[in-house]
Amino acid sequence: MAGVAERPSKPKRTANGKPEPVWEIAHFYPLQGDWTEDDYFALEGASGNWMIELADGRLEFPPMPDPFHQDIVDFLFTAFKAYLKDRQFGRAYFAPLPIRLWPGQIREPDIAVLAHHRLKNKRKAPDGADLAVEIVSPGEDARERDLKTKRREYAKAGIQEYWIVDPELKSITVLTLSGKRYRVHGAFNCGDDATSKLLSGFRVAVSEVLAAGEGK
Repeated sequence: MAGVAERPSKPKRTANGKPEPVWEIAHFYPLQGDWTEDDYFALEGASGNWMIELADGRLEFPPMPDPFHQDIVDFLFTAFKAYLKDRQFGRAYFAPLPIRLWPGQIREPDIAVLAHHRLKNKRKAPDGADLAVEIVSPGEDARERDLKTKRREYAKAGIQEYWIVDPELKSITVLTLSGKRYRVHGAFNCGDDATSKLLSGFRVAVSEVLAAGEGK
């Protein structure tokens, strides 16, 4: 029987003095562009629930959230949860939670509101969502992903409402599905209440959402 390989006492180091990654282990995984749902879920199960998304056969690694981001998520999640508590619509969830947009396309919205019919098997990734929320992280890649890529993908997946919280512009944009594309239900700024078309009567003050990120 083969024994367990022992870790070298002095790991190989690169020119900058840092330990070198085990590049060879990459050969055990598919190449970018070749990842399937089975590959993705196998990795997710072994990786400890990192923020990993699957798009067009490629793995994507969104920025890990900071406390500013998480406090906004917590504020909004609490608001959605309170709204849904005494209603029969469904439930709100926060990331990490893989949402299957269509076969081979998996995203993890910061917040997802799911109608009850999507929760028949809570041991599997839900198929789609009814409302998704993304808090835009700093950086051009993050803005491109949340403002354009996910807008296109969430519409294609039939998600009825998409909330984009943009701390940089101090705004919340609420998009609602019209046919196969989103239209702007409202572009809300500080001093406004952001409202939902899907969840009748739901509203939050934009200034309070952003202040939550500052701990106010």
